[in-house]
Amino acid sequence: MKRADEQHKKIISELDRRKQKRRKDVDEFKVVEGVIDSPTLKTLYKLLNQGTLRALHGAISTGKEANVYRGEDADGKPVAVKIYRVSTAETDFMLEYIVGDPRFKRVKRRSRSLIPQWATKEFKNLMRYHDAGIRVPKPIVVQRNVLIMEFIGDTKNNLAAPLIKNVEIPSPVKTFNEIIRIIETGYTKAGLVHADLSEYNILWLGKPVVIDVSQAVLIGHDYAKKYLFRDIQNIINYFTKLGVETEDPEVIARHIITVGEK
Repeated sequence: MKRADEQHKKIISELDRRKQKRRKDVDEFKVVEGVIDSPTLKTLYKLLNQGTLRALHGAISTGKEANVYRGEDADGKPVAVKIYRVSTAETDFMLEYIVGDPRFKRVKRRSRSLIPQWATKEFKNLMRYHDAGIRVPKPIVVQRNVLIMEFIGDTKNNLAAPLIKNVEIPSPVKTFNEIIRIIETGYTKAGLVHADLSEYNILWLGKPVVIDVSQAVLIGHDYAKKYLFRDIQNIINYFTKLGVETEDPEVIARHIITVGEK
């Protein structure tokens, strides 16, 4: 009888512990209540219940398209949680980058249908870049309008990596060449053109880390070559300000396209 009582106490104790942990986890999610709509909160709670997320903290970055928050996985390790806006989303520009993509057969203009596809597009693009050996946040999971990916930064102190434009680059020439190689590898191995690459979409963690790839298009896209030239031009414009002398963007673009056709 005594043994049964002890076992019963252990079970009750374990249930209490789980309840307290769940209450703490739910409290962590309150940081986003009032900012994120109800369907998104339901998605976050679902990820919590699945054990994919344990907590959600403050915003790393905010933008018109999405906010990125620092989260914790089941083991307490930091992850980046990108939450795409649905109710206030401006979707017209997205259609240019997703219509005609063979990975998405039925693209609807309504934000509640389009935004989950947009989030999935970024997940797929991140995976293609990652598999090609390009330094990007490794995607973990996507559900509806929530994308969980690798946290880029100081994981011990939970400090996100800064944008490249906000740091003093040790060797601008070397870094410029490295970014051009990233563009080339993206085109030739990942089969993608970023289509919005600039100093605002590259983090610095001792070397460049490319982010925000939702608009990246397959190289078979009608405007892929135009976007490729634009990406190169943006990078040249920035590094020219740092004193880097570069090749003409058309020459670089033609070289990348030629390599990609081999």
